[in-house]
Amino acid sequence: MGTVLAVCTSERRGVQKRNVQSARFLENHGIEGDAHAGDWHRQVSLISADKVDAFRARGAVVEHGAFGENLVVRGIDFSALPVGTRLRCGDVLLEMTQIGKECHSHCAIYQTMGECIMPREGVFARVLTGGTISAGDEMTVESRGEQSEETKID
Repeated sequence: MGTVLAVCTSERRGVQKRNVQSARFLENHGIEGDAHAGDWHRQVSLISADKVDAFRARGAVVEHGAFGENLVVRGIDFSALPVGTRLRCGDVLLEMTQIGKECHSHCAIYQTMGECIMPREGVFARVLTGGTISAGDEMTVESRGEQSEETKID
């Protein structure tokens, strides 16, 4: 079980997201008002707070949303879970579709630290059942769904 520490969104792509504390997740779409929402397999991005903490311990100065993540969760190591894993947070049901992503251009974090953890630690999901997620909500690993074809890093 994990705890949601931050819910982050941005109105356009390519910028850091900001912590909005609570957001509405729309079935087969993503987070209402977030630039990455849409009809594709990377509707929501998640990162484990423990991985962010470890990165900070190496000198990184990063706030929630700095990696472009939508959800920061303490207590679940997302990168250790297989694609197809389902995550429950209240009414919202997410299905992991991808682990990591290719970094096409080095972000400000990479420029400062010489690396960025999102390409290997961040995961992506699609929204199977909508609802609201807020900071402080509990998240559980519900079950492993069928393997998706969308396991390749884009």
